[in-house]
Amino acid sequence: MSRPRIVIVGAGFAGYRTARTLSRLTRHQADITLLNPTDYFLYLPLLPQVAAGILEPRRVSVSLSGTLPRVRLVLGEADGIDLDGHTVHYTDPEGGEGTLPFDRLVLAAGSVNKLLPVPGVAEHAHGFRGLPEALYLRDHVTRQVELAAAAGDREECAARCTFVVVGAGYTGTEVAAHGQMYTDAQVRKHPMRTGMRPRWMLLDVAPRVLPEMDERLSRTADRVLRQRGVDVRMGTSVKEATHDGVLLTDGTSVDTRTLVWCVGVRPDPLVESLGLPMERGRLLVDPHLQVPGRPELFACGDVAAVPDLHQPGQYTPMTAQHAWRHGKVCAQNVAASLGIGERRVYRHRDMGFVVDLGGAKAAANPLGLPMSGPAAGAVTRGYHLAAMPGNRVRVAADWLLDAVLPRQAVQLGLVRSWSVPLESASPEVARVPGGVGSAGTRKKKGAAAGDDPGRQDVPEAADGHRSGTEPADAKPTTGTPDAEAARNQPGGEPAENQPGGEPAKNQPGGEPAKNQPGGEPAKNQPGGEPAKSQPGGEPAKNQPGAEPAKGGRPAGASGKSRPARAPAKPPSTAAPAKPPSANAPAKPPSAKSPTPPRRPGAAPGKPRPAGAAPARSAGAPGDPGPEPPADQPLPGPDIAPGPVKRSDDRAAEGDS
Repeated sequence: MSRPRIVIVGAGFAGYRTARTLSRLTRHQADITLLNPTDYFLYLPLLPQVAAGILEPRRVSVSLSGTLPRVRLVLGEADGIDLDGHTVHYTDPEGGEGTLPFDRLVLAAGSVNKLLPVPGVAEHAHGFRGLPEALYLRDHVTRQVELAAAAGDREECAARCTFVVVGAGYTGTEVAAHGQMYTDAQVRKHPMRTGMRPRWMLLDVAPRVLPEMDERLSRTADRVLRQRGVDVRMGTSVKEATHDGVLLTDGTSVDTRTLVWCVGVRPDPLVESLGLPMERGRLLVDPHLQVPGRPELFACGDVAAVPDLHQPGQYTPMTAQHAWRHGKVCAQNVAASLGIGERRVYRHRDMGFVVDLGGAKAAANPLGLPMSGPAAGAVTRGYHLAAMPGNRVRVAADWLLDAVLPRQAVQLGLVRSWSVPLESASPEVARVPGGVGSAGTRKKKGAAAGDDPGRQDVPEAADGHRSGTEPADAKPTTGTPDAEAARNQPGGEPAENQPGGEPAKNQPGGEPAKNQPGGEPAKNQPGGEPAKSQPGGEPAKNQPGAEPAKGGRPAGASGKSRPARAPAKPPSTAAPAKPPSANAPAKPPSAKSPTPPRRPGAAPGKPRPAGAAPARSAGAPGDPGPEPPADQPLPGPDIAPGPVKRSDDRAAEGDS
């Protein structure tokens, strides 16, 4: 008889502990499969220290395969669940599709950024739920301080060194506290204009900082922030966001290039597709974390509405304390459904919160005892070391080095602005230009209510913090500050129809494009003239700002180029054109016919209707995914042009 199959979707706090506990309980009596987009568990509470340059990214990333024995890891993102067929459909990071059969299914997909209907926020703000967003913020803040120090205009300098954080919960408070210390350390090396210094603003509609925590902790955090120079404004939020600044609800206009969105989270949209009873976007479960009427289905973490037995009629909040403890009880009940052990109900006991404010400052109330100052800082960091499932020595070493050495304020440029859109259901995965992984991410459906993960408890020594699941196929943020230029612009990567510098795929037999005589770079590539096929020497139709080619997709629409079935003859008013030869350069189409030939039977591309959300699946394998925004500013000197390959497969002169 085959062993029962257990599939766990998500490796956040709830999913990771479910897998770890099941691995210990079953011991080869069941096949455990963990489906997750990344191969690591993210210890989310220390993410602000990554953005502030205290910890390296791998310190908060715990290997799944290295710490979960007897658990099979499958890299991918669930985009469909067939409860009747007992299968989970997923898309891997390279666009391949697969199916996982199960006898028991645990949903622990976690949460994503909560987007409010504020004009301009989706385009100009960035969240803070995943490692790519933390890396982007670290580079972006470093770059803005350096540009501000070199700016000749006083107003530009003030705008670049102004940083606005929306949301005074746990995450926003820590980001503002660590960010102020990070930029103050930078300006000591890059002095600004006389009398100017970095300015951090913390906004929230709540009446006080950390509104869900004890009032004494709130006062401690507020005092520390104001002493460091953070502009704390309660009862105020963002009314509108633009490329150059934000308009606040009190009528104040603030010039800034940085808007960090930390207003809260909402459950992963995956559970909405199941058609089961929901509670504010979360799947309703019983006290055993089992879905009523579905004995094979369990849910835990931020996607589950778990009854709070200490407060009848209430549900446990979306915090890491509960997600971590959900995982343990869920694993015990899954094992009990297979005849191993006994079922248990979920009960919890609140043991306090900790908030790291940077340096030796912190606010904590372990076991209800309020603490502040160095004593709270020692308790906070000691708790983190005890709660982390790995990398403890490396984290402690980074803390020691940060105490005795200056921080390394450098920007690596690994994550660009359009790679981490705010409106996304996969904050843990950065969008990659032309990569299938970007298309495999999922887009959220509107904004839904969700609680701020803001709070962080101190459970037993083995318990953890906030949910570790964290922007999907959301469209690039148009006009986002410091965004990367579109790949088909001069100085960027090769055009979309020439991946890796290969000959255009829509040319017969993979031969060089008609406008590339002799294997030279395409006329619309960097260093070339405008394509001759454009009337009057206008820019190529696939360039940003130009009209889409007739019969083709509009600029910015994603789609695959397919090889033509037969060589298309260029239109001409004179004699018919000869077929292309391997030794002779192909002639460009006549100027009288600017529209390129189309494959017989091919239908013109249609733009996606506004507001339509794409499916969770990545589509066909090899889909290049959405392109970067067409109106991004030109790339700086740090972006090298993409390589160009000759038609004879030899590297052209000057290629890198």
